[in-house]
Order: sequence, then C-alpha cells, then structure tokens
Amino acid sequence: MKKILYLLVFVSSVCFAQTNTEVFLYNLSFINGQYKVEKGKNISNNPGYDSQPHFYSKKSIVFSSTRNKQTDIAKYNIKTGKTKFLSNTPNGGEYSPQRMPKSKNVSAVRLDTDGLQRFYKYNSKTSKSKELIANLKVAYPMWYKKNTAIVVTIVGNNLDLIIHKFKSKKNTTIQKKVGRSLHKIPNSNLISYISKTNDSWEIKSLNPKTGKTKLIIKTIDKKEDICWLPDGTILLASGSSLMKFNPKTDKNWSIFHKFSRKSHKNISRIIVNNKGTQLALVSE
Repeated sequence: MKKILYLLVFVSSVCFAQTNTEVFLYNLSFINGQYKVEKGKNISNNPGYDSQPHFYSKKSIVFSSTRNKQTDIAKYNIKTGKTKFLSNTPNGGEYSPQRMPKSKNVSAVRLDTDGLQRFYKYNSKTSKSKELIANLKVAYPMWYKKNTAIVVTIVGNNLDLIIHKFKSKKNTTIQKKVGRSLHKIPNSNLISYISKTNDSWEIKSLNPKTGKTKLIIKTIDKKEDICWLPDGTILLASGSSLMKFNPKTDKNWSIFHKFSRKSHKNISRIIVNNKGTQLALVSE
C-alpha cells in the first residue's frame, strides 16, 4: 500500500506540480542585432494551475488550465483575447497540450483520478479522445514527425528519454534521468533535452535517426526550462530572468532579459513561436 501511494505522489509531483501559476504572452522585436521583450499580457488570468503553453498556430496558443477543480486544454485566440476549452474529462486532467503534426488535432498527457497516466489525441472540434501510446506512462511528449514522438516517461522512480515509433510501436530508450524540456533545435534535424545524470544538469542534443547525443552546455543552478530562438540561441528560465546562450558564438550564459520580481517571481515554462516574434512564459 505504501508503495502504491508513493508512486502516485511521485507521478503527480514530477509531472504536474499544482502551483498557482499564470501564462503570459510577450512580443519579441529584433532591432540592431538584439532582441527586445515588450508588451506583456496575462493570457490565462485564472486561479490555480495554468501552464505548459504551446503555439498552436500564429493565431492561437494552447495550454493547460484549471477549470472546475480539474485541468483541461485551453485554446487562447491571440487576436481576440478569447479562450475556449478543447477537453472536458470528468475523471482526469490534461497536461502538455501540443498540436499534432499535419493535423488540427491536439495531443496531451492525461492523468486520471485513479492514477492512470497516458498519452492521448483530442479532436479539435468534438473533444473526443483516443489513446495514442498504450504501454508507456508518458510525462512530457514532443512530436518529432507525424509518426515519431520523443517522450519523457516514468519508469520506476526515474524519468527516461524514449523515441516512440507509432507504426511499429517500437520504443528506444536513449537515456535515463532526464528533465522535462524537449525542443526541436532550429535549422537542424536534432532535438534538445535535459540530462540529469551528473550533479550539474546539462543540455544535450539528440539525433533521433541515429540515437547519438552530444553535450551542448551545462544549465545554471539546475534549471531545466529552456527554449530556442530561430537564430539558434537557447533561452533558459532562471528566477525572474531569462538567460541566453548561442552554441555557435558564446562561451557562457548571459542575461537575455530581466523582469521585476513583482511581475514574475519564478519563471518556469518558456516557448517562442517559429518566427521569433512572440514569447510565452509561465510564472508564479
């Protein structure tokens, strides 16, 4: 009994810490060779847990949002400022929503009240759901291609990095003890992930075709929330600041933008749209 309770606590704590967070949207401008962060707006503006933003299109963002004491998939229209929900699961909640490749549908991790945790597809019009991967306890997913997903899964007491092929249903474990940030590296066929095998956490690249990994840089103070700008610069959330590092030109991290602690106490999830004109972030 103790083992079961510990597992349930572990599952919820490593994946979806229910803190009082909000999703913010900022404009990014590129002037005289430098980015500028401006015109921020709280787009969730909702009590409870609002997190894990993802640019569904140039017009909208999806994220996890608390509604009626459960977490559903919210879709925010950037132009109108209106929000609608794409899921309504009475016995569970949805996390890490993302648009599926070559589709208008959305995928998400669903955590049911009985502890079952799986990766699902949600119809963008009807909200009907369908299980995508039956045998993995997915915590953090990322679509590489239509038939390939890179997923962080719960295996025992660890988080493992796995490549899942949908046609063959083949799972290839790349590394154990990883973090939650998975992103495509711009202008390449690689993805980035967080390695936690050493005392200092590291950002590594993965070639999903060959399975080869390579160190990019160590993170700061065991921070793990990152994203990439279109020019190949990594952004890292650290307290009330965003740090930057370009593997091609930089030797160390430097400040990209510093917010006041009144506006953002502790920044976590960050993501930039494909054109590098908008930045979404989560903070307490």
